[in-house]
Amino acid sequence: MKIFITGASRGIGYRTMTMALERGHDVAFTYNNPNTDVQKILDEAKRIAPNQMCKGYKLNVRYNEEVVNVVDAVLDDFDSIDTVVNNAAINRNNLAFSMTDEEWDEVIGTNLSGTFYVMRAFLPTFLANRKGRFVNISSIAKGGLSGQANYAASKSGLIGLSRTIAKEYGQKGITCNVVAPGMFETDMVKENLSEHNRNFWIQHCPTKRLGHLEELAEVVLFIGSDAASFVNGQTIEVNGGLDWAD
Repeated sequence: MKIFITGASRGIGYRTMTMALERGHDVAFTYNNPNTDVQKILDEAKRIAPNQMCKGYKLNVRYNEEVVNVVDAVLDDFDSIDTVVNNAAINRNNLAFSMTDEEWDEVIGTNLSGTFYVMRAFLPTFLANRKGRFVNISSIAKGGLSGQANYAASKSGLIGLSRTIAKEYGQKGITCNVVAPGMFETDMVKENLSEHNRNFWIQHCPTKRLGHLEELAEVVLFIGSDAASFVNGQTIEVNGGLDWAD
């Protein structure tokens, strides 16, 4: 299987990439931070899976022209792609009254529009192959979260977008699903989750802990595989049983 993963320099995307390599898949991945040590990632990929192809591409998914150019480059390098994981996301937290146009536009543009741009760019290849898997990473914030109107809107919007793609292209062998994580031990969570909210999560979540990235990557890789070819237009909750947060 050949997999394309956006935002794979750390966190969910990175662990999904390394597990995909461990299982014998080729991986094309994107990153946006100019300080990303791409060679370190590639060296680790080679150590994990010396016989698999792994290549990184600088991409800000917010800009369609960049998306088109990168997708063209990926298809030249890999010939084709079987599974696309849209993981790239940012947050710019603020209360709704104080949220700036820039904070709103940047988050919606990256998390929602960027996902659409990537799927649109890969659809011709999936249609030609009469097969393809889209896996879009949402969040528990899709149900609304204080201080994250932009982020919640973007992650909720992914569900409507994904269901539409599922309905439009399911008969063509293309599936589109959403994976909605709860709280996982990622850099984004560590940087933004207050001690109060961490304690709240651990107290109320039935599993009494944050998730491990391996547990989430397992779900992503399954949904992106042919084993899940009859799973389409679904939102898979991976949150330890806690479906809400304050």
